[in-house]
Amino acid sequence: MVKIFIDPGHGGSDSGAVGNGLVEKNITWNIAQQISNILQNEYEDIAILMSRTGDSTVSLSERTDAANKWNADFYLSIHINAGGGTGFESYIYPGVGTPTLTYQQAIHRQIIEETGFNDRGMKSANFHVLRETDMPALLTENGFVDTMLDANQLKDSNFIAKIARGHVNGLEKAFSLTKKQSQTTIYRVQIGAFKEKENADNLALQASGKGFNTAVLFRDSFYIVQIGAFSSRNNAEQLAAKAKDAGFNTFVSN
Repeated sequence: MVKIFIDPGHGGSDSGAVGNGLVEKNITWNIAQQISNILQNEYEDIAILMSRTGDSTVSLSERTDAANKWNADFYLSIHINAGGGTGFESYIYPGVGTPTLTYQQAIHRQIIEETGFNDRGMKSANFHVLRETDMPALLTENGFVDTMLDANQLKDSNFIAKIARGHVNGLEKAFSLTKKQSQTTIYRVQIGAFKEKENADNLALQASGKGFNTAVLFRDSFYIVQIGAFSSRNNAEQLAAKAKDAGFNTFVSN
């Protein structure tokens, strides 16, 4: 089992970078959700924990403490840049060497290959989330909100999906992840579907507060709140029953 801690940068009262009608905390949440969903739906023996659920304020120490307490195998922090540049860059803590450097190389290259971003290079920095984590950690900066070229791409849902897929492809190579068999039916446990993303995020936050791992997916014009995906319908129905006992309306789909 590979345990990946995904950290969507900023959130809540901390908006992160702002420019061209874009807010960093919203983009990082979108990318992180998609990475989580792809990993859980397409790969075997993977566990995901997110640093925040929805648009919530979480301190840097709370993020790293959660990852350390969970004994994650890898810490992935998602960010969007600002400052007038263009393209993608990634960071690890100075002097850490392998395996962190190997992971950085794998993920960085796959993101560049998938997105076509201008490659700003693999770098190192004394960032809190890289310094205070007990496991290998990587921070990615995915374009610039204050550069029109990058901003226009970051407004495109298809491009955001490419950023997420690049991260996943890199994680697959870095950790030799095994893909689920394509013929396997996936049973998804849902607790809500909404036209407004805010309503879905609020329900996801409630479910997370009751101990459920949540993800908000955009499918068929609805924001769907999902709490699990299984190859076994019995496992899905057991989780659905648990969620129902906790007061949620549940639906198992495939």
